[in-house]
Amino acid sequence: MGSTRRNILTTGAAATAMAATPPLFSQKVATTSPPYQRGDVRIHFEQTGSGFPLLLIAGGGLNSSISGLINGSPFNPIEEFKGEYRCIASDLRNAYPGQSSGPLEVDRPWDSFTDDHLGLMDHLGVKKFMVLGFCIGGPLIWNLLRRAPDRVVAAVLAQPSGSRPEMRDLFYENNSKGWGKEFLKRHPEVAPEKVDQFLTRMYRSNPDFVFTVTRDFVRTCQTPVLILPDDIPAHPYAVAMEAAMLAPKAEVSMYPWKEPKERIPLAVRQIRSFLRAHRPT
Repeated sequence: MGSTRRNILTTGAAATAMAATPPLFSQKVATTSPPYQRGDVRIHFEQTGSGFPLLLIAGGGLNSSISGLINGSPFNPIEEFKGEYRCIASDLRNAYPGQSSGPLEVDRPWDSFTDDHLGLMDHLGVKKFMVLGFCIGGPLIWNLLRRAPDRVVAAVLAQPSGSRPEMRDLFYENNSKGWGKEFLKRHPEVAPEKVDQFLTRMYRSNPDFVFTVTRDFVRTCQTPVLILPDDIPAHPYAVAMEAAMLAPKAEVSMYPWKEPKERIPLAVRQIRSFLRAHRPT
Protein backbone atom coordinates (compact mmCIF):
# COMPACT_ATOMS: atom_id res chain seq x y z
CA MET A 1 0.00 0.00 0.00
CA GLY A 2 2.80 2.39 -0.94
CA SER A 3 2.53 5.96 -2.13
CA THR A 4 3.24 4.99 -5.76
CA ARG A 5 0.18 2.72 -5.90
CA ARG A 6 -2.00 5.42 -4.33
CA ASN A 7 -0.75 8.05 -6.78
CA ILE A 8 -1.42 5.80 -9.77
CA LEU A 9 -4.96 5.08 -8.58
CA THR A 10 -5.76 8.71 -7.84
CA THR A 11 -4.24 10.07 -11.04
CA GLY A 12 -5.93 7.45 -13.17
CA ALA A 13 -9.30 8.12 -11.60
CA ALA A 14 -9.06 11.86 -12.16
CA ALA A 15 -7.89 11.50 -15.76
CA THR A 16 -10.63 9.02 -16.55
CA ALA A 17 -13.32 11.25 -15.08
CA MET A 18 -12.22 14.37 -16.90
CA ALA A 19 -11.90 12.53 -20.22
CA ALA A 20 -15.46 11.20 -20.12
CA THR A 21 -18.30 13.06 -21.82
CA PRO A 22 -22.04 12.85 -21.18
CA PRO A 23 -23.99 10.58 -23.55
CA LEU A 24 -27.00 11.44 -25.65
CA PHE A 25 -29.85 9.68 -23.88
CA SER A 26 -32.78 8.24 -25.74
CA GLN A 27 -36.09 7.87 -23.98
CA LYS A 28 -36.55 4.16 -23.31
CA VAL A 29 -39.33 2.74 -21.23
CA ALA A 30 -38.76 -0.01 -18.67
CA THR A 31 -40.25 -3.34 -19.58
CA THR A 32 -41.62 -5.62 -16.87
CA SER A 33 -41.72 -9.28 -17.77
CA PRO A 34 -43.26 -12.17 -15.88
CA PRO A 35 -41.11 -13.03 -12.85
CA TYR A 36 -38.14 -15.32 -13.25
CA GLN A 37 -39.03 -18.50 -11.37
CA ARG A 38 -36.87 -21.38 -10.24
CA GLY A 39 -38.57 -23.81 -7.90
CA ASP A 40 -39.78 -21.85 -4.87
CA VAL A 41 -37.83 -18.75 -5.95
CA ARG A 42 -39.68 -15.91 -7.69
CA ILE A 43 -37.64 -12.90 -8.83
CA HIS A 44 -39.27 -9.68 -10.04
CA PHE A 45 -37.11 -7.82 -12.55
CA GLU A 46 -37.23 -4.98 -15.07
CA GLN A 47 -35.21 -4.16 -18.17
CA THR A 48 -34.63 -0.68 -19.59
CA GLY A 49 -32.64 0.44 -22.61
CA SER A 50 -30.54 -1.55 -25.02
CA GLY A 51 -26.92 -2.42 -25.57
CA PHE A 52 -24.43 -4.47 -23.59
CA PRO A 53 -26.07 -5.91 -20.44
CA LEU A 54 -25.55 -3.98 -17.20
CA LEU A 55 -26.83 -5.61 -14.02
CA LEU A 56 -27.87 -3.03 -11.40
CA ILE A 57 -28.01 -3.86 -7.67
CA ALA A 58 -29.70 -1.36 -5.37
CA GLY A 59 -28.56 -0.46 -1.89
CA GLY A 60 -30.70 -0.83 1.19
CA GLY A 61 -29.22 -4.02 2.58
CA LEU A 62 -31.63 -6.94 2.57
CA ASN A 63 -34.34 -4.53 1.41
CA SER A 64 -32.55 -3.91 -1.88
CA SER A 65 -35.19 -3.32 -4.57
CA ILE A 66 -35.66 -1.66 -7.94
CA SER A 67 -37.35 1.30 -6.26
CA GLY A 68 -34.17 1.85 -4.28
CA LEU A 69 -32.23 2.48 -7.49
CA ILE A 70 -34.68 5.23 -8.41
CA ASN A 71 -35.37 6.84 -5.05
CA GLY A 72 -32.64 5.74 -2.65
CA SER A 73 -29.37 6.08 -4.57
CA PRO A 74 -27.09 9.13 -4.91
CA PHE A 75 -28.03 9.05 -8.60
CA ASN A 76 -30.48 7.05 -10.69
CA PRO A 77 -28.34 4.55 -12.64
CA ILE A 78 -31.25 3.51 -14.86
CA GLU A 79 -31.70 7.05 -16.15
CA GLU A 80 -27.96 7.57 -16.47
CA PHE A 81 -27.12 4.41 -18.40
CA LYS A 82 -30.23 3.29 -20.29
CA GLY A 83 -29.05 5.19 -23.36
CA GLU A 84 -26.05 2.89 -23.79
CA TYR A 85 -26.81 -0.31 -21.91
CA ARG A 86 -29.46 -2.94 -21.42
CA CYS A 87 -30.07 -2.16 -17.75
CA ILE A 88 -31.32 -5.17 -15.79
CA ALA A 89 -32.54 -4.66 -12.22
CA SER A 90 -34.33 -6.93 -9.77
CA ASP A 91 -35.73 -6.96 -6.25
CA LEU A 92 -33.58 -8.94 -3.85
CA ARG A 93 -35.20 -12.12 -2.61
CA ASN A 94 -37.52 -11.32 0.33
CA ALA A 95 -36.85 -7.56 0.31
CA TYR A 96 -40.09 -6.20 1.76
CA PRO A 97 -40.30 -3.13 -0.54
CA GLY A 98 -40.04 -5.52 -3.51
CA GLN A 99 -41.88 -8.39 -5.14
CA SER A 100 -39.28 -11.18 -5.08
CA SER A 101 -39.61 -14.14 -2.75
CA GLY A 102 -37.97 -17.43 -1.91
CA PRO A 103 -36.84 -19.63 0.95
CA LEU A 104 -34.28 -18.56 3.53
CA GLU A 105 -31.24 -20.67 2.71
CA VAL A 106 -29.71 -20.65 6.15
CA ASP A 107 -26.52 -22.44 5.18
CA ARG A 108 -25.72 -20.23 2.18
CA PRO A 109 -27.39 -16.80 2.35
CA TRP A 110 -24.94 -14.89 0.15
CA ASP A 111 -24.78 -17.67 -2.42
CA SER A 112 -28.58 -17.86 -2.59
CA PHE A 113 -28.68 -14.22 -3.75
CA THR A 114 -25.88 -14.87 -6.25
CA ASP A 115 -27.85 -17.87 -7.54
CA ASP A 116 -30.74 -15.47 -8.21
CA HIS A 117 -28.56 -12.99 -10.10
CA LEU A 118 -26.84 -15.63 -12.23
CA GLY A 119 -30.10 -17.50 -12.75
CA LEU A 120 -31.78 -14.31 -13.96
CA MET A 121 -28.95 -13.71 -16.44
CA ASP A 122 -29.33 -17.29 -17.69
CA HIS A 123 -33.09 -16.79 -17.97
CA LEU A 124 -32.51 -13.70 -20.13
CA GLY A 125 -29.93 -15.43 -22.30
CA VAL A 126 -27.12 -13.17 -21.06
CA LYS A 127 -23.73 -14.84 -20.91
CA LYS A 128 -21.46 -11.87 -20.19
CA PHE A 129 -22.41 -8.66 -18.43
CA MET A 130 -21.17 -5.73 -16.38
CA VAL A 131 -22.49 -4.88 -12.94
CA LEU A 132 -23.00 -1.72 -10.88
CA GLY A 133 -24.05 -2.06 -7.25
CA PHE A 134 -24.58 0.16 -4.22
CA CYS A 135 -24.15 -0.73 -0.53
CA ILE A 136 -24.93 -4.47 -0.23
CA GLY A 137 -24.11 -4.58 -3.93
CA GLY A 138 -20.44 -4.50 -2.89
CA PRO A 139 -20.37 -7.92 -1.15
CA LEU A 140 -22.76 -9.31 -3.76
CA ILE A 141 -20.49 -8.17 -6.59
CA TRP A 142 -17.42 -9.74 -4.97
CA ASN A 143 -19.38 -12.97 -4.71
CA LEU A 144 -20.33 -12.72 -8.39
CA LEU A 145 -16.67 -12.25 -9.26
CA ARG A 146 -15.79 -15.31 -7.19
CA ARG A 147 -18.56 -17.47 -8.63
CA ALA A 148 -18.54 -16.32 -12.26
CA PRO A 149 -15.25 -14.59 -13.15
CA ASP A 150 -15.68 -15.57 -16.80
CA ARG A 151 -19.05 -13.82 -17.05
CA VAL A 152 -18.56 -10.46 -15.29
CA VAL A 153 -16.64 -8.18 -17.65
CA ALA A 154 -16.25 -5.24 -15.25
CA ALA A 155 -17.77 -4.10 -11.96
CA VAL A 156 -18.53 -0.80 -10.21
CA LEU A 157 -18.89 -0.82 -6.41
CA ALA A 158 -20.49 2.40 -5.15
CA GLN A 159 -20.46 3.09 -1.39
CA PRO A 160 -19.82 -0.64 -0.75
CA SER A 161 -20.69 -2.31 2.54
CA GLY A 162 -17.87 -3.66 4.68
CA SER A 163 -17.10 -4.81 8.19
CA ARG A 164 -15.65 -2.42 10.76
CA PRO A 165 -13.49 -4.12 13.43
CA GLU A 166 -15.08 -1.94 16.13
CA MET A 167 -18.66 -2.65 14.92
CA ARG A 168 -18.68 -6.33 13.92
CA ASP A 169 -22.36 -6.85 14.81
CA LEU A 170 -23.69 -3.73 13.07
CA PHE A 171 -25.34 -5.55 10.15
CA TYR A 172 -26.63 -8.43 12.25
CA GLU A 173 -28.26 -6.07 14.74
CA ASN A 174 -29.70 -3.66 12.16
CA ASN A 175 -31.18 -6.45 10.06
CA SER A 176 -32.57 -8.26 13.10
CA LYS A 177 -34.42 -5.12 14.17
CA GLY A 178 -35.48 -4.06 10.68
CA TRP A 179 -35.62 -6.61 7.89
CA GLY A 180 -35.91 -9.67 10.16
CA LYS A 181 -38.76 -8.26 12.24
CA GLU A 182 -40.72 -7.30 9.12
CA PHE A 183 -40.02 -10.67 7.46
CA LEU A 184 -41.51 -12.52 10.44
CA LYS A 185 -44.64 -10.34 10.33
CA ARG A 186 -45.17 -11.33 6.71
CA HIS A 187 -44.17 -14.96 7.20
CA PRO A 188 -45.60 -16.17 10.51
CA GLU A 189 -44.97 -19.75 9.38
CA VAL A 190 -41.20 -19.16 9.68
CA ALA A 191 -39.65 -19.68 13.11
CA PRO A 192 -37.74 -16.68 14.53
CA GLU A 193 -34.79 -19.02 15.10
CA LYS A 194 -34.46 -19.53 11.36
CA VAL A 195 -34.21 -15.80 10.69
CA ASP A 196 -31.57 -15.53 13.40
CA GLN A 197 -29.61 -18.42 11.88
CA PHE A 198 -29.84 -16.79 8.45
CA LEU A 199 -28.49 -13.45 9.68
CA THR A 200 -25.87 -15.12 11.86
CA ARG A 201 -24.52 -17.07 8.91
CA MET A 202 -24.62 -13.98 6.71
CA TYR A 203 -22.96 -11.48 9.01
CA ARG A 204 -21.38 -13.32 11.95
CA SER A 205 -19.80 -16.43 10.45
CA ASN A 206 -17.21 -14.40 8.54
CA PRO A 207 -17.52 -10.92 10.04
CA ASP A 208 -14.47 -9.47 8.35
CA PHE A 209 -13.55 -7.36 5.34
CA VAL A 210 -16.34 -7.62 2.70
CA PHE A 211 -18.14 -10.71 4.09
CA THR A 212 -18.19 -12.77 0.89
CA VAL A 213 -14.55 -13.14 -0.19
CA THR A 214 -11.11 -13.09 1.38
CA ARG A 215 -8.28 -10.65 0.86
CA ASP A 216 -6.39 -13.40 -0.95
CA PHE A 217 -9.22 -13.65 -3.48
CA VAL A 218 -9.21 -9.89 -4.07
CA ARG A 219 -5.43 -9.97 -4.63
CA THR A 220 -5.88 -12.47 -7.45
CA CYS A 221 -9.07 -11.03 -9.00
CA GLN A 222 -8.38 -10.07 -12.62
CA THR A 223 -11.72 -8.37 -13.30
CA PRO A 224 -11.51 -4.57 -13.64
CA VAL A 225 -13.30 -2.89 -10.75
CA LEU A 226 -14.08 0.73 -9.99
CA ILE A 227 -14.69 1.57 -6.34
CA LEU A 228 -16.46 4.71 -5.11
CA PRO A 229 -15.84 4.81 -1.34
CA ASP A 230 -18.14 6.18 1.32
CA ASP A 231 -17.54 6.56 5.04
CA ILE A 232 -20.54 5.85 7.23
CA PRO A 233 -20.77 2.96 9.72
CA ALA A 234 -22.12 0.52 7.11
CA HIS A 235 -19.83 1.73 4.30
CA PRO A 236 -16.34 1.99 5.82
CA TYR A 237 -13.82 3.98 3.81
CA ALA A 238 -10.91 1.90 5.09
CA VAL A 239 -12.38 -1.36 3.78
CA ALA A 240 -13.23 0.12 0.38
CA MET A 241 -9.73 1.50 -0.02
CA GLU A 242 -8.11 -1.71 1.18
CA ALA A 243 -10.01 -3.61 -1.51
CA ALA A 244 -8.93 -1.02 -4.10
CA MET A 245 -5.30 -1.35 -3.08
CA LEU A 246 -5.41 -5.15 -3.16
CA ALA A 247 -7.25 -5.69 -6.45
CA PRO A 248 -4.72 -5.64 -9.29
CA LYS A 249 -7.12 -4.00 -11.77
CA ALA A 250 -8.86 -1.58 -9.44
CA GLU A 251 -9.58 2.11 -9.91
CA VAL A 252 -11.01 4.52 -7.34
CA SER A 253 -13.07 7.67 -7.55
CA MET A 254 -12.32 10.93 -5.84
CA TYR A 255 -13.46 11.12 -2.22
CA PRO A 256 -15.87 12.40 -1.14
CA TRP A 257 -17.88 12.04 -4.34
CA LYS A 258 -21.43 12.50 -2.99
CA GLU A 259 -20.92 15.78 -1.14
CA PRO A 260 -21.29 18.46 -2.22
CA LYS A 261 -23.93 17.19 -4.63
CA GLU A 262 -22.23 19.03 -7.48
CA ARG A 263 -19.59 16.29 -7.45
CA ILE A 264 -22.02 13.48 -8.27
CA PRO A 265 -22.10 14.20 -12.05
CA LEU A 266 -18.29 13.95 -12.10
CA ALA A 267 -18.49 10.53 -10.43
CA VAL A 268 -21.14 9.43 -12.93
CA ARG A 269 -18.89 10.52 -15.80
CA GLN A 270 -16.08 8.44 -14.36
CA ILE A 271 -18.35 5.40 -14.13
CA ARG A 272 -19.46 5.94 -17.72
CA SER A 273 -15.87 6.19 -18.92
CA PHE A 274 -14.87 3.08 -16.97
CA LEU A 275 -17.75 1.05 -18.41
CA ARG A 276 -17.01 2.23 -21.95
CA ALA A 277 -13.34 1.34 -21.56
CA HIS A 278 -14.16 -2.26 -20.63
CA ARG A 279 -17.28 -2.83 -22.72
CA PRO A 280 -16.66 -5.55 -25.32
CA THR A 281 -16.79 -4.33 -28.90
